[in-house]
Amino acid sequence: MIMLAQAPVPPCLSPHATPSCVATEKRGSRMPESIIEEIQKLRQMTVGELRARYAEVFGEEPRSRNKDYLWKRIAYRIQERAEGGLSERARRRAAELARDEDLRVRPPSSTDPTAWMRDPRVPTPGTILKRSWAGTEHVVQVLDIGFLYEGRRFKSLSAAARAITGTRWNGFLFFGLIGRKPDGAGSEGATS
Repeated sequence: MIMLAQAPVPPCLSPHATPSCVATEKRGSRMPESIIEEIQKLRQMTVGELRARYAEVFGEEPRSRNKDYLWKRIAYRIQERAEGGLSERARRRAAELARDEDLRVRPPSSTDPTAWMRDPRVPTPGTILKRSWAGTEHVVQVLDIGFLYEGRRFKSLSAAARAITGTRWNGFLFFGLIGRKPDGAGSEGATS
């Protein structure tokens, strides 16, 4: 598993900071205590209160409901307004890096318009899947888009399996296209 390192929270912004903490410095000056206190109040707000404050500060409704994300964005904006944003040099460097980055302008093209939709577990169109259920052999044909069972089209194998059994099934498991978990018995015979 890949672990992403998180930037440490400055001591004045941690949940346990005291109001007298004025250690945060920028360009050789200390951040005013009123800003530190305001940021500490953000940490105590509910998500609903943070969303309302975000709308005040940014002039638009937030899309997120993540408390940490909201308070950090609001805190940054409050500090940015009080202390100034990025330096002109930093802005130029960011713009330069953005220009050098290769960005995809349009999605990749494909000769087969349905290729992006096809699940790799689904057999090729034309394949016949057979499954015995309740003493009857059931035959399902794989189509370019969907499946055919008793003259009816189904969008998924699970929908076809439900039509056969009357209960919900994983279609791939029902037709034996994927195996059961090691603790279960093997899947019944599906042929293609």
